[in-house]
Amino acid sequence: MTELTEQKARLVELFSAIQGEGFNVGSRQIFIRFAVCDLRCHFCDSANTWSVPSTCRIEKTPGLRDFEIHSNPVKLLTLLNWVERQNLPRLHDSVSLTGGEPLLHARFLQEFLPKLKDVTQLSVYLETGGHRSQELSLVLPYLNSVGMDIKLPSVSGEEHWQSHRLFLQRCFDASVQVFVKLIISDRTNPDELIQAAELVAAVSPEIPVFLQPVTSLQVPLAAGAVLPPSPEQVLAWQKLMKNLLLSVRVVPQTHKYLAQL
Repeated sequence: MTELTEQKARLVELFSAIQGEGFNVGSRQIFIRFAVCDLRCHFCDSANTWSVPSTCRIEKTPGLRDFEIHSNPVKLLTLLNWVERQNLPRLHDSVSLTGGEPLLHARFLQEFLPKLKDVTQLSVYLETGGHRSQELSLVLPYLNSVGMDIKLPSVSGEEHWQSHRLFLQRCFDASVQVFVKLIISDRTNPDELIQAAELVAAVSPEIPVFLQPVTSLQVPLAAGAVLPPSPEQVLAWQKLMKNLLLSVRVVPQTHKYLAQL
């Protein structure tokens, strides 16, 4: 087995902030943002994570944005020390693994997460595109909760229905707390919302689903402006999905309005 000191990850940043999306909205988390993503969603507000930067920025003091700049890639034990420095008593509810796509670092996480949990005693939350079930299997034993996207082709330009189904089933079978997030815009196809609801219901109709309207604070990409849906559209789409699911909530990106990273 590779020595822990040799394991490395490609990072964008590490910081303390309020979670602004999904089931954990409002909670305080230590965010570890990994570089690299294999998707190219039209609405992406983290396109800076698509490639590997030569450096990453690491917050010294939780919430103060007093960033240090360090070189990539980062050794496992170095990252562990940075997280430990952030972990002030009773401040954080969990550690958020975000990106990019964190599961592209699954081998690293397989070694890192047991150490992380031992050192911090914090829950681990994975934020993911929900399409890499093989890599998920490597880290599932160390996860407490998972927020997975279902990519709607009409909004994201990506289509991964079968991969999403398998991913969600593996989370559910492992008894990990899981919820589904759907980005919606003015171009959302309602038929895709029905397909997504059927996919979730086939695993369990009790799995919470969050409709997240794209906001004007998200930067439009080359594919053209991605505009928010109208209030009438949102209400109609929520009603449509609730015909099949027990919990469908509408929650925007609250951290954007709080000026949180």
